[in-house]
This record gives sequence, C-alpha cells and structure tokens, in this order.
Amino acid sequence: MKQKTLLATAIAAALVLQTWSVAAQDAAAAQTDQSSAKSLETVTVTGSRIRSVDVETSQPIFTMDRAAIQATGLTNVSDILARMPSAGTPDITPQDTLSSGTDVGGQYVNIRNLGSQRTLVLVNGRRWSTSLSGLTDLSTIPVSMIERIEVLKDGASSIYGSDAIGGVVNIITKEKFDGAEANVYYGQNGEGDGQTQNYNFTWGHSTEKNSIIAGIAYQNTDPMWNDSRSETTYAQGPRHPDAGWSGTGPYGRIIDPNTGAQYVINHGATDSSNLANYHPFDGSSNADLYNSQKDMTFRAGSKLKNLFLQDRYKLTDNITLHGMASYSTRDTSSQLAGYPFSTGTTGVEISGDNAYNPFPGQDLSFYRRTAEMPRVTWNNSRLAHIDLGVEGYFQFLGHDWNWDAGYTYSQNKIRVRSTGNIYLPNATAALGPTTTIDGQLACASAADRAAGCVPWNILAGPGATPQSVWNYVNHVGTDRQTSSTDDYTANVSGGLFDLPGGTVSLAVGVEHRGEKGNFRPDAADSAGLTTNLASAPTSGAYNTNEAYVELDVPLLRDLPGAQEFGINVASRYSHYSNFGSTTNNKYSFRYRPFADLLVRGTWAEGFRAPTIDDLYGGTGQSFETFLDPCDSKFGAAASNAAVAQRCAASGVPAGYRQVNSTTGAPITNNNGSQTPVAFLSGSNPNLQPEQSITRTLGLVYSPHQVEGLDFTVDYYNIYVKNIISSVDAQSILNYCYVQNDPSFCSRFTRSASADASTGLAVGSVNNLNESLANLGTLKTEGYDIGIHYRLPETAIGTFRIASDSTYLTKYETVSGPGAIPVTPVGFMNGEDGLYRLRSNLQVDWNYKQFGASWTVRYYSGLKDSCYSNDPNDLIECSSPNYTNPWWGTYGMSQKGSVAFNDAQFRYTAPWKGTFTVGVNNIFNKKGPFYYSVTTTGTGSAPYNPAFDIDRYWYVSYNQKF
Repeated sequence: MKQKTLLATAIAAALVLQTWSVAAQDAAAAQTDQSSAKSLETVTVTGSRIRSVDVETSQPIFTMDRAAIQATGLTNVSDILARMPSAGTPDITPQDTLSSGTDVGGQYVNIRNLGSQRTLVLVNGRRWSTSLSGLTDLSTIPVSMIERIEVLKDGASSIYGSDAIGGVVNIITKEKFDGAEANVYYGQNGEGDGQTQNYNFTWGHSTEKNSIIAGIAYQNTDPMWNDSRSETTYAQGPRHPDAGWSGTGPYGRIIDPNTGAQYVINHGATDSSNLANYHPFDGSSNADLYNSQKDMTFRAGSKLKNLFLQDRYKLTDNITLHGMASYSTRDTSSQLAGYPFSTGTTGVEISGDNAYNPFPGQDLSFYRRTAEMPRVTWNNSRLAHIDLGVEGYFQFLGHDWNWDAGYTYSQNKIRVRSTGNIYLPNATAALGPTTTIDGQLACASAADRAAGCVPWNILAGPGATPQSVWNYVNHVGTDRQTSSTDDYTANVSGGLFDLPGGTVSLAVGVEHRGEKGNFRPDAADSAGLTTNLASAPTSGAYNTNEAYVELDVPLLRDLPGAQEFGINVASRYSHYSNFGSTTNNKYSFRYRPFADLLVRGTWAEGFRAPTIDDLYGGTGQSFETFLDPCDSKFGAAASNAAVAQRCAASGVPAGYRQVNSTTGAPITNNNGSQTPVAFLSGSNPNLQPEQSITRTLGLVYSPHQVEGLDFTVDYYNIYVKNIISSVDAQSILNYCYVQNDPSFCSRFTRSASADASTGLAVGSVNNLNESLANLGTLKTEGYDIGIHYRLPETAIGTFRIASDSTYLTKYETVSGPGAIPVTPVGFMNGEDGLYRLRSNLQVDWNYKQFGASWTVRYYSGLKDSCYSNDPNDLIECSSPNYTNPWWGTYGMSQKGSVAFNDAQFRYTAPWKGTFTVGVNNIFNKKGPFYYSVTTTGTGSAPYNPAFDIDRYWYVSYNQKF
C-alpha cells in the first residue's frame, strides 16, 4: 500500500507539473535552441535505472578508471578498494589464519565499516555471486577485464534490493576492445616474501554488429610467514618477545594424579616412563613455554585463475543481444601450529596400562603440542557465472525509451581440505594399553593392531614419534559447500513529458531471484571425533519477487538562482519466501543555484535479508579469547563496584581470577585467555531483515575561473537496526555485567567446581551460546571530502592532483534494548580501526611517453588498550585511569598517526610496450601495534591488517598488439 501511494503521488505531481510547464515556457528566457542541441549518448550511472546525459547525480559516487587502478600497483580488486578512505577492514582478510570456514581465502570489501555483507557488489549493474553467508569474493573478477569501478557511497535498496546499505560497488568491464593485450607483473615484500606473479592476456574484435572480448588471467601469491620478521615472530610483537607464549609445547606436560602437581619431561629425554626424567612445570619463563607464532603463516598464499568471455551482437538497429561467461578458480593455503593436544580439551588420557606412562596403573592427564604435524588448510573455490540478456530502444510519448531483460546464473563450489588435526579414536588407541610382541612394544588390542595402531610415546619431545604414528593419528578432513543463484530481471525506462527543467523520466522493473545452497562438513569433524572444530550441515533455499519504480523530475533549469533543480523518487517492493515483504523508498534532490555549484542530498531506506547460513546453518564450535569482567585484577570488577556485585550475585567467588588455560596460572594482562572448552554458535530460521536509513547532503563546486578544479563535500548518516549478530563471548559477558543487560546473562553458565582436566576454576565460564538474533543498532556519520585538479598542460607535461578523505564523526553501537550506547570513534575495535581521519593524496604526471605518480595514504591515531595497566607495572599505558567505552575496562594507550608513501614510474616504448616500476610504502614505515586486536583474528601478532607490513616493490610490462 505504501508503494502504491508513493507512485500515485509522484505521477500526479508530474502531471500537474506538465500543465504548469506550458505557462512557464516564457519565463525560461535562456532556453537552449533545440535545433542546435547536440545528440549526446545516454549512460547509466550506478544508483539509478534512468539513463541520462548528465553524469553528475544527486548521489555521491566515487569512480576509479583504468589508469587510477593501474596506479595503485595492486593486482586484486579487494586491495584496490581497501585503499579508499571510506573503506574498512573486510570481515575476512588473507591474514585471518585462525578463522575457519569456506569463506576463508576469499577477498572482500567493506564500505563505511558496516561489514562486507552490507556492501552490494555488482558487475555491469547486475548482482555477482555470493556465498551462503552473503559474502562476495572479489578474487573471482579479473582486474585485466575492468574498465572502471564505480562506488556508490549511499543506500540503494530502492533500486537494487538487499545488501545495499553501506554502499554499492559496480565493476564495469570492457565493452569494446580491438586487438590483443598481454600483461606480466611481479612484486615482492622487502623481506623477500609474499611474492606475487600475475599474467593475463586479453583479445577482442569489433565489427559494425558484433563485439567480442576474451581474456585469461593467472595470479600466484606466495604466503608470508610469521617468523620472517620481528613484527610477527612473537604474539605481542618485538617489544614484548616473552609475552603470549603457549604453555602447551612439544614436550609432554603431565598432571600428577595423586597431588595435582604438573611436570614437564626434560628436553631431549625420550624415556617418558621414568618420572626422574621430568621437572616441575615452569610457567613463569619461556623454558617450558612455546612460541607457536613461528609455525604459522601471517598471510595466506593463493593461486587465482580466471577465464572471461563477453559478446555483444547488434541484432537490429534497436535490439542488441549480450552475453558474458566467466569461470574462476581460487586455491589458498594457510598453516597453524600443531594442535595443543590435551586431556582437558579432548577427554583423551594416557592409559595406566600404557608402557610410556610414568604413573603405572593410573590413567594420566597430559598436555602436548603436536608441533611436528602443523595444521594446514587448503581452500579450493570454483565459480561459474553466466549472464545472458537482450536490450533495445523504442519511441514512446515522443521520447526515447530503453528496455532490457536478462538471466544470470552463478554456481560456486568450495572444498576445504585440512590436515594436522588428530583423529581421537586412533589417538585413544595409540595411548591405550600396550603389550610386547616378539620383543616389540605394540597396542594391546588385536583389533587396533589390525587397524594400524602403533603405541605413541606422546610425552617425549620432537623426534621421538615415528612417522607411522603421525600417519595413524592424523586426520584429513574435507568440507564441501555449494551455492547457486538464478536471477531473472526486466527493466524499461524513458521519458514521459517535458518540463522547463528537462524530461520527466520513469523507470520500472521486476526481478525474480532464487538462492539455494548446502554445506557438508567432514563426517568425523561433525561427529566430534577429531580435534578440528565441529560443525553441523547446512541446507536451505529461498526466493524473492521484487518490483521497483523510479521517477526523475527535473523541475527547473537555466533560471536566475536555479540553473538546475530536480528530484528523484524510487521505491522497491520485495517479497521473500522466508520472512515476508518489505518496501524501501528513496528520495533525492539536486540543486544548482549557479553553474559552478551543485547541492545534492538523499534520504533512503534499506535492508539486508538474512542469508542461507543465517537461517539454516548448523551449530558450530569455536574457542574464543576473552577477558572475564569478573576477574578481580584485570577485569571490570577490579575497579567497578557495581560489576563486582553482579559477579558475586551470579556465583563468582570473591577474589576470582581468570585462569590462562594453557599455563594453568592466573592471567597476567588485559588480553584475557582462550576458553579451554568450545562455545556454541548457530543459525535462526526466524530472523527478520536488517533495516537502515541513510541520509546524505553534499556540495560539488567547480569554479569556472579554474578549469579542471573540483571540490566535493558529502555528509553521510547511516542508521542500521535489527542487526543480525552472533554476539561474541566478550560482548555477551560485558553486556551482562558491565552494561547490566540481564537478557545476555542467560547465554552462559559458570563452573560450580574446579576441573583440573580442563583448567577451569570455580566460577569460570564453562558454556556459552553465541546464536544469531536481530539485536541492536549501529549508527555512523561523517564527511567525505574530495579535491581534484587537472592542471593546464605545461612544457614539462600534465599534472593531476587528487585528494580524497573521510572524516568520521560518529560510530555508535547499541547491543540491544536498554543497553548503553558505545561510541568508539578513534579506537581500535577488534580488526577495524575506526580512524577519525583517513586520507589519500596523489600527484600524477604525464609527459609524452613518460609518466609517474606519488601517493600518500594517511591514517590518524587510535586509542588502544594498554599492554598492562597494573598500577605496579604500567606498560604502554599512557592513560591508566581512562575508562574504555568499548571494553568497559580502565586504561588506554594512545597510538600515533601513520602515513605510507607510494611511488610509480611508467615508460611507453615505440612498439606499444609499457614498462612500470613501483614501490608501495617506499620508506618502509611501520605502523603501531594494537593490543586490542584479538590476534588480528589470525593467531599472529596484533598488527593492524589495514597497514602495509613492510616495503613492497613491483615491476610490470604491458604489450599491446
């Protein structure tokens, strides 16, 4: 009903304006002589379905042409878009080593720090494939086929439907190309790792009726390893090399079944059955601890292969057929340190009848990292995408109209293969009772021996375990996921009638889209028979039927004080088979008081529909790292009496200390500890869509006195409610105790007694549920500022100066009803740096066959948690009494701003070959370490993933034929 009223009002207003326009013709004294008007080609601008000759719209659009893309020296779309000041850290990055799932290894984009799922990605104006979790992998789009990238930094659900909340990325591919082009690229980090090789070849041929383009691309990026540089070798960076080490190393640690004392086998000893070969566990020094960072990849390696074919055929003068097909494969690999195997996390014990047990006759609890068998994950993704359509033109009501109809099909198949996890039934057998057969130690069970069982001397250090044992206990797991989309669209747009300001235009369209997919986890992992995280299968589908209408009304033109004034109204109705219907409207205006100045603004409703994974995903497990607010030394209870009272009321004992699960000792800093028991997360089939309101207001000033100079300022305000969120462990505990929201207190339980096998103390969190819900709100606002100047040509060439900045004034989150708003602008929030100011400045120069550019990327300083805010031992804590609104704890460390400088030089030879050499982060600038980054989601050093890890240089050669 809402949509019908909107449409009727808009059309009625347009008809009244048509009548008024007859009387207004005389007032328009400066009307353009129609006989001298030029016939201009109309174009489609991202964010509107109406074709227009005016490319300046009422919406803020950032455009990168092919030259700007090449000037970055980057070879994948995700990294290119991440350079935008308005972009945040994607939900998953190549250095998310600890993250699991089928999306790991992909490349994503995140506009406005609103999340990758709230950024819609289009290719040539049509939706690209998404995973079951709603993420769009940009690695499937080869850079060699891109003509330009348009980024609409505005809500656009009224035009495109779901997901267009943070913005829309529209990747435009080449439409016409004659000849052939080959590119070769090589780059590497200053430390000699992360080598990238890129090869692509494009061929095209155009005739009067037909234009065909084919391309092939290959890219190989080698991994970066933690132990290759000081920034990543240790968990807390080079300033604290003794911190963050694991208590579970490759030398066996045992718990005396009689006294509870812990012992570690002497390094180098192999007779684990003799207690004399052990010494008391020392958790205070590195002697018995282990630096697991050195065994891990910092950034994953990948191989990308793309095939691309596009054709446009002019069937008649007014009808054109078009088609596009692409096939992409992505292979990524990452490595974690060997599994920290222990009785507490698996329930597996060393049998009292095992010959290697130093306490004969008594089952024994143990800790042992399988460092000799690191955990390696290979992720293979294959995407097939087909886009077929027809478009045409016709005359109606005395105006040009265009129409199009199309069908898009995409299918994504992902296989994740992992090794290095332990198959628990075999480990139980290998650590079970033993016997002697023909003078050789063997597993006591004949059935186990027949299955390949070999006794495991697990407590001895590296070198004492033969390969036959590793082969027996190692589990090779395989997960598979398939998702597919069928999308049918039809659109028509054109002019209705003329007003003094121009032609009133209308666009209408319909869309039917079906999404389906399934995830099949490894059977042994799913059954809990391995040390890999368990997950349940996912299977589901939904479809949506949608219709939209857009009306553009240019009211005034060429009048004193109103060189141009127009409005645009759009509305989209969407009906989903799972949750029902939603209607989203958008209103925008453009006003040019005089020729040099454009004022523009929008008000738009938006939504994000729950994904298949949100609705139908199986229950998963994760081992979360968190700081317990009830910890009496580092938690909020240490300085907040109200929190301490709430903790006591929930059964937490006085003086409670959170225990480091790997060392068994109380935690020593604000970083907390990883839970020794898995927490649960899951889907919710009753989820409703997220909803948003976006407001923008901007100015575009192009003074005629200085040709080539443009200033833009755009204010944005985005409000999102009913956010679909799993709510992590840290947030749940903080909401319950710090923000006093009792609805979160039922999501977890605490131990009533100590458990030596798991390391849980009395009062420790022993169970926590992170299932999804429509919960909370998010509001962000700020300014985008752009200055672009193409200087007049000089004797030494042409210069172009471009400056783009985003100034963030608000980023406010509310966890749920009654919760305290948190405004962490200027803070490091997990992986996202909520910078007050991000800015890019580039100077580009061209002279004959030479060209060069210099780019400066600036990030303002951030507030970070202290390494330690212990009053007796302050470390990296500039404001120990500062109340941190994000974590609810005291202490803040101010980290300074940082700027990276990039340089590039180009030379075009007479034979149409172009040589390029460049260096990104030319001064090898090191950004700050952020201790509030939860190991960057990586298990690696707490380094900001937005920053360059070190200097990166590259060379490329382009040959046109």
